[in-house]
Amino acid sequence: MTALQPGLAPAVPGRFGSYPVEDVTWLLTDLSGVALERGTEDREEAIQSGTHYSEMLPVEYQPDDDYLALFTAALETSAQRLADAVARVGELVWDAAAAYGHPPVLVSLARAGTPIGVLLRRWFLASRGADVPHYTISIIRGRGIDEVALAHVLDRHPAGALRFVDGWTGKGAIQRQLTEAVAGWVAAHPEDAALDDRLAVLADPGVCTDLYGTRDDFLVPSACLNSTVSGLVSRTVLREDLIGPGMFHGAKYYAELAGADVSALFVDTVAAAFPAVAPADDVPAGERRPTWAGWAAVEAIAAEFGIADVNLVKPGVGETTRVLLRRVPWQVLVRPDRAEDLRHVVALARARGVPLVEVPDLPYSCVGLIRPVGR
Repeated sequence: MTALQPGLAPAVPGRFGSYPVEDVTWLLTDLSGVALERGTEDREEAIQSGTHYSEMLPVEYQPDDDYLALFTAALETSAQRLADAVARVGELVWDAAAAYGHPPVLVSLARAGTPIGVLLRRWFLASRGADVPHYTISIIRGRGIDEVALAHVLDRHPAGALRFVDGWTGKGAIQRQLTEAVAGWVAAHPEDAALDDRLAVLADPGVCTDLYGTRDDFLVPSACLNSTVSGLVSRTVLREDLIGPGMFHGAKYYAELAGADVSALFVDTVAAAFPAVAPADDVPAGERRPTWAGWAAVEAIAAEFGIADVNLVKPGVGETTRVLLRRVPWQVLVRPDRAEDLRHVVALARARGVPLVEVPDLPYSCVGLIRPVGR
């Protein structure tokens, strides 16, 4: 067994990051003092050579004033759309928990899910006066959910109350990971059979959950930035010399970026646009059923472009943005009729010299292709 680096211990649930403590309880080990960042090219080669992405962090992208102006403009123009999506998925989340006789307990997936969990919590406060618990825990593709954190929540709340939250779906990899994790947990803990593996998201362009605000592949502005719109917290880390038995998965808190933090601006702006009355659910039940159309589309794109690993195909506005911020992009496929939602994608691609390829019948607004090593 690998020895842990000195000075690390299980996290104390509670204050971490820049959100007010009542908005979220972070179930993460604080790795702020550990050097984990690697340069983009170096990190990409390591990932494609077999090092798991959760063992290191990208260098935090620091946007210039022009890019920040794009974020601000996108937030202003989409606030109402976002607020309506929060309300729509919030009502579905409430009803799903109520079916088990409980108000919801929000369990957002760090870190893209955290701002959405904060917004859902505020929606329940605004619409019902309900002060619901909100935890953030880690789930890592290929490694699973943080079972220490999940046990912490289930020790305090009934399984039927828990609702897993994320920002959006791409091809559905995290939904698949969550389904696998919940099945494994319930098999080992049959008393938690009411644990629901459905992911609640603002946008579900991948068509892989029925708990969504919209299936439109539109810009969720929190995808534009990294830690500075997610409570100044990094993406999560799982490495055996850092995270031992009984410890939560880890993350860093970038306190030094406080001057650039727009986490509060994002949630406050969207919450200020909440509708006075919850929108009616006008989607027929049959149309909510997941079809996994996004996964099929990604497989087709991978085949067309000669990409052997579907994990190098990142569909949707949110996932394409992540590719441009912290991976080595090869090219970006874009739908010409979605230009308004893609201004920040175009800006990032041009800044990095990444070709933009127009594909009129693309099933997503855009798709980011990561350059295979050696190509």
